[in-house]
Amino acid sequence: MQPETRQLGEILIEAGLITPDQLQDALRRQRIPEGKGALVTGALQTAILNSANFSIIATDKKGVIQLFNVGAERMLGYVAADVVNKITPAEISDPREVIARAKALSFELGTPITPGFEALVFKASRGIEDIYELTYIRKDGSRFPAVVSVTALRDAQDAIIGYLLIGTDNTARKRVEAEQKKLDQRLRDQQFYTRSLIESSIDAIMTTDSQGIITDVNQQMVALTGCTRDELIGAPFKNHFTDPERAEASIKQALAEGRVTNYELTARARDGKETVVSYNAIVLYDRDRRLQGVFAAARDVTESKRFEQTLRESNEQLHKLEELRDNLVHMVVHDMRTPLTAIYGFLRTLETLEGESLSDQGREFVQTALASTEDLVEMVSSLLDVNKMEAGEMTLNPTQCDLLTIAREALAKVEPLKGDRQLVLSGSDEPVTVMADAELIARVFQNLLGNALKFTPDDGRVTVSIEPSADAARVRVQDTGPGIPPEYRERIFEKFSQVEDPAKQQRYSTGLGLAFCKLAVEAHGGQVGVDSEEGRGSTFWFTLPRRESVPE
Repeated sequence: MQPETRQLGEILIEAGLITPDQLQDALRRQRIPEGKGALVTGALQTAILNSANFSIIATDKKGVIQLFNVGAERMLGYVAADVVNKITPAEISDPREVIARAKALSFELGTPITPGFEALVFKASRGIEDIYELTYIRKDGSRFPAVVSVTALRDAQDAIIGYLLIGTDNTARKRVEAEQKKLDQRLRDQQFYTRSLIESSIDAIMTTDSQGIITDVNQQMVALTGCTRDELIGAPFKNHFTDPERAEASIKQALAEGRVTNYELTARARDGKETVVSYNAIVLYDRDRRLQGVFAAARDVTESKRFEQTLRESNEQLHKLEELRDNLVHMVVHDMRTPLTAIYGFLRTLETLEGESLSDQGREFVQTALASTEDLVEMVSSLLDVNKMEAGEMTLNPTQCDLLTIAREALAKVEPLKGDRQLVLSGSDEPVTVMADAELIARVFQNLLGNALKFTPDDGRVTVSIEPSADAARVRVQDTGPGIPPEYRERIFEKFSQVEDPAKQQRYSTGLGLAFCKLAVEAHGGQVGVDSEEGRGSTFWFTLPRRESVPE
């Protein structure tokens, strides 16, 4: 092969534009035998010039274009006749980039380089391999990025006879690079966002691999342990807790169950400070569902623990105060019963005096005092009974008793209070027997009936009904009063909670009657409740189990 041919072939091979096999194939297609130098050169040039995949521009030693192949025509929009023997490659290149290249090479090589064609081939003229990026300008003024490989063409005496500029359109690669740059930036933004979330957490956050070795932490974890991030990453998770085995077990539990919730651990810092934390963790997977490790968050619960302890102590003190109050109330009320009984007896004696011993006004005063004393006695008895039942000290005396009979007796006792109201016992006359303390249940009836009469207008109606079933008996006391506002219903059975009549803006009773009813019914294993609609009245109800004995 002639030197010229060998030189061109080597240039193309070194530029990566053809392979040795492709060169030999081009020669075979032209049917040029080895050793026919001029013919080989012609065949090679024909193969190069007919390639549209890359531009081949050959110049003389001054830089004037001598060869402009099909690829160059396709990329740049010129035909060979437009440029051959007329311009240099610098004139179809971005002038600003040519000037910038000249400055950069001058600085790099320490010698002045003139902007223009010299800047494009200076390295090649010195025998230095030169491949660079450059923007070509098409005939229509449009631009595209190109990668240019420059080689000096030499004769047999190694003198430069011209330059070969082999270029490829770099648009696709630039587009890919731009997209990759966007993706990289998006990834960096996402990483920054994720990192910001992790660092903004009030919890100490860490990740571990499946062996419990820490792979990442946030600043809260650094603060919790007193160790630097570098010291923590790569260290066993368990090493930073007072109970390493329990800490290690939490990782194993997370790996086995997928998560751990509210797992209490005590972290120990480098300086020995201990912090109780509530530890939560989930398992981490990659997008292919391969196990990566554990993501864990530990929240300092020292203050909440301290608060819980304070709350417990406060509750204990409150309980003691309540016991003290109940004991005091019980003692005072118990001591009140004796003088009240005596006062009641004296008043009854005065009421029965005949003749002129009492004036009409005096008799009226005595009757008022008697009514007030009866209320006080009832209040004292109810309070003592409520306290006993709350303390579990009330002894029941259960017998087989008929609720219908108890209801009739209770209606008879409240008959003087009904005025113009109607008192009705509805339903069957068949006995409804239950095992109960008849005296306590009678008081429940009386309390509910008295309560209903207080809130029922003069022309209203109070209805008592008893509904038996195989398992229980349900008693209903229904009135036609103003109803109970929703805010009262939830606490109406609490001790000292009074029912208010919205129409009269008055409160009735001591707030013990309904509390007594609830405790008495529940002591029998039953339930008590109220259904009410404002403006339509209320229905108080209770149930009693129908069985052979009362629960202990």
